[in-house]
Amino acid sequence: MKKISSALISVFNKNKIEHLCQILSNNNVKIYSTGGTYDYINSLGIRLEKVEDLTTYPSILNGRVKTLHPKIFGGILKTNSKSDIDESKKYEIPDIDLVVVDLYPFEDTVLSGADYQSIIEKIDIGGISLIRAAAKNHKDVVIVPSKNIWRNIKN
Repeated sequence: MKKISSALISVFNKNKIEHLCQILSNNNVKIYSTGGTYDYINSLGIRLEKVEDLTTYPSILNGRVKTLHPKIFGGILKTNSKSDIDESKKYEIPDIDLVVVDLYPFEDTVLSGADYQSIIEKIDIGGISLIRAAAKNHKDVVIVPSKNIWRNIKN
């Protein structure tokens, strides 16, 4: 059983995410989040930290670059090896034990008949990168990549 001490939550679909956030908060899990997800979780009265405060780098390019940063990916990809632990201390990289992310609704946007630019903006870069990083380090990181999972999480 993996003990979760910190989580990165960055989701497009916020439907029913409050239950998972409350469970994490009740278990003293440190939560990092981005943009609209941060605003939503914060509005629930749950304590969390902005990813940009962790990285000391703002969300850029109209929000297209938020989580693509060594402190985020280092936190997800870090193993228990001495060299990883030493580098994490040197560069102040936090542990990230849980990644909760979904992808932009690309297919829905295409099917809606949206204009070209709207479709292009729904090509997810950060989300898929977070999923792949967490999957690569699956022995140390839990990944929740879909609203279909977090909607069904029980206490």
